[in-house]
Amino acid sequence: MPSHPHSLLSQEEAAFIALRKTLHGYYPLSDATWTAYRTLCTWRQVKKGTELYPAGETPRSFAYVHQGLFRVYVLDDKGNEYNKNFFPEGRFPGSMTALLRGEPSLYTIDALEDSAIIEIDHAGYRHLLQVNEDLKLYHIRYLERHWLIGKEPREVSLVQDEAAVRYQRFLQDFPSLAERLPQYHIASHLGITPTQLSRIRKNLLIAQPM
Repeated sequence: MPSHPHSLLSQEEAAFIALRKTLHGYYPLSDATWTAYRTLCTWRQVKKGTELYPAGETPRSFAYVHQGLFRVYVLDDKGNEYNKNFFPEGRFPGSMTALLRGEPSLYTIDALEDSAIIEIDHAGYRHLLQVNEDLKLYHIRYLERHWLIGKEPREVSLVQDEAAVRYQRFLQDFPSLAERLPQYHIASHLGITPTQLSRIRKNLLIAQPM
């Protein structure tokens, strides 16, 4: 990424413009609320492979992805990784249960690409939620969309659907990520092996009409 001071300033400003636009997509914030919100934020660049929020550490912030891609993963008792979720541009990765409880995170969030993010102080954010009605309504709508409407069908699919159906749902939920993610990361997210995923992809190609 460019390192010229003016380039960095323009990237930072672009990130904050994008953040406010994203927030507005859930519920519009007043100028006063946005000004207070912005004081909680720190823009930074993150190199591919960086553990943004490592397992075993107690986080103090969550993030907004302006550019790049992150994953949330856990390790089983044999050291195998399972990808719980992916966070591309416009999403807010964070160890939310750990933040709410003030406890070490049970999973790791790391960067799959060189990224630019805005980190948001969680304690300050929680305080703003108590005093700003518009931010509270934004928060409710964000939770509804991503933790209820979005999360529940994926969890049911993981238990009930065959692997091929889970892959097709993944393509529907994350159409832009299929080409950005290595196949082994997608396989881990679906709870299958890379070999199984390769077979599924091959069968889907064969089944497509000419």
